Amino acid sequence: MDALARLLDGPRGRGAYLLRVQMEPPWAVRVQDRAPVGVVAMLEGSAWLASDSGESVTLGPGGVAILRGPEPFTFADGASTEPQVVLHPGLLCTSPDGEDLSERMDLGRRTWGNSADGSTVMLIGCYQLRGEVSRRLLAALPTMLSLDADELESPVVALLADEIAKDGPGQDAVLDRLFDLVLVSVLRAWFARSAGAGQPAWYRAYGDPVVGSALRMLHEDPARPWTVENLATSAGVSRAGLARRFAELVGEPPMTYLTGWRLALAADRLLDPDATLETVAREVGYGSGFALSTAFKRERGISPKEHRVRA
Repeated sequence: MDALARLLDGPRGRGAYLLRVQMEPPWAVRVQDRAPVGVVAMLEGSAWLASDSGESVTLGPGGVAILRGPEPFTFADGASTEPQVVLHPGLLCTSPDGEDLSERMDLGRRTWGNSADGSTVMLIGCYQLRGEVSRRLLAALPTMLSLDADELESPVVALLADEIAKDGPGQDAVLDRLFDLVLVSVLRAWFARSAGAGQPAWYRAYGDPVVGSALRMLHEDPARPWTVENLATSAGVSRAGLARRFAELVGEPPMTYLTGWRLALAADRLLDPDATLETVAREVGYGSGFALSTAFKRERGISPKEHRVRA
């Protein structure tokens, strides 16, 4: 499994909300549900999206945007329209002055908006990402990223739009997985399109013949007792050459990166109540549960047990 695959393996739609939204101008909605990730996919018409940090984009039919929370964002028919609706955590829907609008905006099964015949139709969803590996991906994203219809060579948005109004057995699971695919497809296309400063350091480094090879080995076999020397030998370069180039491209030394990666994997595995500390330690490259616990507390300030309790 390559680095991007591992980083994308964390997103799961369970606990997310997903709605088909139908609006007729003038309209504007402020989303302040504090979800880590928001997704907007246009089906018909267009929408203007803006984050509180000042970034904005206009999406046309087939366009998709991902917004990194928990900061609020606004989507509207245009930049000059003031929000009339506010979405809060738990899908609570109010006017800006607090009036409950939930019943008024409810248009039926998983459908929401100000008009059942609205000329603007979109899908919106918010993720509750869980896990350290997912957060590593999230930290690499800008506040807002978007793709036009011709940049997303995938039918998943259309499939999700077809399925959202259905209510067969297991429908929630179907929608969760399709929503996963939308998020993963958009991120993969965006990473492939972005260049230079638009890409996170680890992603750019993955294209380097030397450092990319080292990263693949660290990601694919984190439990191996790596040293800079045996990593360099496996990559076919000198120890000094690998150390210098790795730090230059990734932004930190190989062993520092490996420690962070191992502890991220451990933090996620520790969320499984059936996984023992000793088992997790062996899986991520520590000789004992005590060694993992020591490293975990040194780097994160809490013990694995405290991490489990907090999660």
